[in-house]
Amino acid sequence: MEDYRRIADRLADDITAGRLGPGERLLPQRVFARRRGIAGSTAGRVYAELVRRGLVVGEVGRGTFVRAAPAPSGRSLAEPPPELGFPSAQFGTQSAAPVNLELNYPVVPGQSELLAPALTPLLRPDLLTDSLRTAPATGTPAAREAAAALLATPGWRPAPDRLAFAGNARQAVAATLASLVRPGGRVGVESLTYPLVKEIATRLGITLVPLATDDEGLRPEAVTAAHRSAPLSALYVQPTLHNPTSATAGDARRRELAAVARDADLPVVEDRIWSFLQDGRRVPDPLAAYAPERTHVVDGLSKRVAPGLTVGILVVPPERVEAVAAALRSGAWTAGRFALEAAARWITDGTVERLVTAKRADAAARQRLVARHLAGFSVRADPRSYFAWWELPPPWRADTFTAAAAAHGIAVTPGAAFAAGAGAPDAVRLGLASAGPPELARALRTLAGVARTRP
Repeated sequence: MEDYRRIADRLADDITAGRLGPGERLLPQRVFARRRGIAGSTAGRVYAELVRRGLVVGEVGRGTFVRAAPAPSGRSLAEPPPELGFPSAQFGTQSAAPVNLELNYPVVPGQSELLAPALTPLLRPDLLTDSLRTAPATGTPAAREAAAALLATPGWRPAPDRLAFAGNARQAVAATLASLVRPGGRVGVESLTYPLVKEIATRLGITLVPLATDDEGLRPEAVTAAHRSAPLSALYVQPTLHNPTSATAGDARRRELAAVARDADLPVVEDRIWSFLQDGRRVPDPLAAYAPERTHVVDGLSKRVAPGLTVGILVVPPERVEAVAAALRSGAWTAGRFALEAAARWITDGTVERLVTAKRADAAARQRLVARHLAGFSVRADPRSYFAWWELPPPWRADTFTAAAAAHGIAVTPGAAFAAGAGAPDAVRLGLASAGPPELARALRTLAGVARTRP
């Protein structure tokens, strides 16, 4: 009997060569088996292998479809790929610089001019010598005080001795999960979740359990039901400007989630990386304000400041500081002292607050472009966020739309990148921060035109 991997190799060659195009539906497995003269179980293994390689996506009740691009590895959502900023497999030899609505690092005019003065003193030989030494996972006293002030909300202020620091927020999430969950453990997440958390879970041997959500994000009863079905080890949640839907939980919902986590004795990892875009006087208190004994708050400077010189910030329950610090050290995820020194200066001299004010205005302006150019479509977005979740009109599928957008030089993220469970929503996320406003407006007009045509 022919090995299923050889059959999968031939189909993979067809996909790579373009003989099976993006969004094309493969034959039903029974038909495929009959035409190839193979057993139905072998056909199932062929299709499973193609899914494993990231070449196709299976949708319950609809079939198996060729992906528009290689399965998102997380890199495209975290750092620009080589040269044009897009995977060559997706954009080939395209010569015009494409519009990247995958990346989402906000930069405002005059940002470098604002950042430079705080770095100048660090170039003095005596200060530079100190700032180039290593720092512990708990940072420096100045960094702890500055970060505690930065993260404070109207009803919550973290104690500086409960802070730890990573190179970035992704590393902070990884270290926290590594310190909380053993391989094989189950972590509850929103049904749509941050793609890099999926990668982190895979590397740590953790199973993500998708939980139902509504307009306020994670539903407390979903946590209870999942935990009763099979015990969860922890929760990872984004209750403020959830990526990709922009949902934000109200105070009552946060209290409910805290109570559920307490009743189930579940530790919580709360990702607040986009919370700075909320109005400073009305920033929702984190879950840590309601369940401080079990909530691990993750934040950072990559969005507030810049991705190239950043710091991930962790606020952890008092008795867990050393466990998280040990995970940061073992993963080589601790922040550099130079970054900590720069961050403390930017925070204390008001630079970060000035950047935050400018980025709030910038995000609002970009959301107005979305409202104008995608009027009439089903778009979920908060007027203060830097992304929009576009539920595509029928008969568009996320992969075929992603391919059509790519043909126009525009990269968007298909919904499958965010899906924690089976199935791929017919939606795409638009990152609004990585293109200039005129370029963004043109891209949105183009995408609206594509969506009004039939695939």
